Amino acid sequence: MGPAEWLMLGLLSIVWGGAFFFYKLLDEAGLPPFTIVLGRVGLAGLVLAIVVLLTERRFPRDRRTWGAFVVLGLLNNIVPFSLIIVAEQRIDSGLASIFNATTPIFTALVAQWLSHDEKLSRGKVAGIVLGLLGVIVLMGPSALHGLDLTSLAQLSSVAAAVVYAFAAVYARGLIRGGVDPLVTSAGQLIASTVIVAPLVLLFDHPWTVHGLPTTAWWAWAGLALPSTALAYVFYFGIMAKAGATNAAAVTFLVPISAIALGSLFLGEHLAPSAVAGMALIFAGLAALDGRVFTVLGSRRAPLST
Repeated sequence: MGPAEWLMLGLLSIVWGGAFFFYKLLDEAGLPPFTIVLGRVGLAGLVLAIVVLLTERRFPRDRRTWGAFVVLGLLNNIVPFSLIIVAEQRIDSGLASIFNATTPIFTALVAQWLSHDEKLSRGKVAGIVLGLLGVIVLMGPSALHGLDLTSLAQLSSVAAAVVYAFAAVYARGLIRGGVDPLVTSAGQLIASTVIVAPLVLLFDHPWTVHGLPTTAWWAWAGLALPSTALAYVFYFGIMAKAGATNAAAVTFLVPISAIALGSLFLGEHLAPSAVAGMALIFAGLAALDGRVFTVLGSRRAPLST
């Protein structure tokens, strides 16, 4: 990772952390889930499509690539976005972002199953165990006494992370196939828009929502533009230049910005169990990534003479 990739990673963590904050604002404004998703992917897809055309890139014309965009749109946008929105109707935005930080942990499991070059090592197994323990701590002992709406919201956040894991493995193959990262970003958003628009008409009936506050409109714009259009440009750009592992490092940083925004503007506060669960998940991510321990090991190694 060069300076440009590190800068993109830092900016990506901020704009993606903001998505959890914007979801909460739109939830509180009374917008239904599919409508929020449509506003996010529709505006972002339009903006990126214009950028693709202005930069003289070309959208693919073959059905196979557009079929891949459809699959990626479902896995990377429609399903996880909807699950997180539903979750945030019951849990804080900061807590939802912590659950989302488990994405690389589930990605390691999915990659073990579906890829040929991403097999589990001892460090990855340790990271997976620590991450899953973190999820258990986050959900707390009350989940053992039966599933209530809060527990279902927490499971919805975990399910979103699992879907993101499948999306990451699938997108990795698409990028390796030579599709331009910006075209991939725009294509999957366009496909998502086409898929989710009928769902909005069938289930959400957005025309029944009246009197949206100004903050909701700003939140929608923030969700679509920096938190989606710009974020995907950064994410696929990092993946193309520095690999999926480096791109996944953003999950260390996203909860920090999401928690800060929730605390400053929504009055959210993390319970001690949430802090403990986050610590376990971060330790699992560090073990999964391996670079922290490699650096520590190299510092402790004796100098040869």
